[in-house]
Amino acid sequence: MDDASAALFSLKPVTFRYKREFDSSGTPQFGLIAEEVEKINPALVTRDAKGDINTVRYEAVNAMLLNEFLKEHKKVEIQARKLDDQEATIAQQQKEIQTLMASVREQSAQIQKVSARLEASNAVFQTASSDR
Repeated sequence: MDDASAALFSLKPVTFRYKREFDSSGTPQFGLIAEEVEKINPALVTRDAKGDINTVRYEAVNAMLLNEFLKEHKKVEIQARKLDDQEATIAQQQKEIQTLMASVREQSAQIQKVSARLEASNAVFQTASSDR
């Protein structure tokens, strides 16, 4: 069916009532106007023996709706897989950030120790130099 079902986006659903001779209760109906459907896709209507439009082929419209639904569903599945991949990537990056932060903290502590030793060495050197 591929893109044939894209014609659905041009259809305009309506609310209507059948003539009293067909439905005396006047119950509201939902559907399509066959003449409008015929302009969009002639294969979606049936004709009588005289060739006049008879009715909409709703079974064909339903199949087309299913086709469009399945195409959209496939898109949603692809997006869901991408989202899962992104979530996995984010989780991995968060672990890497935690590891890097721990390394930065450790290096900072080592730098402070070295700085403290240098200061102590400089103090000893200055004391030794001033004694001379």
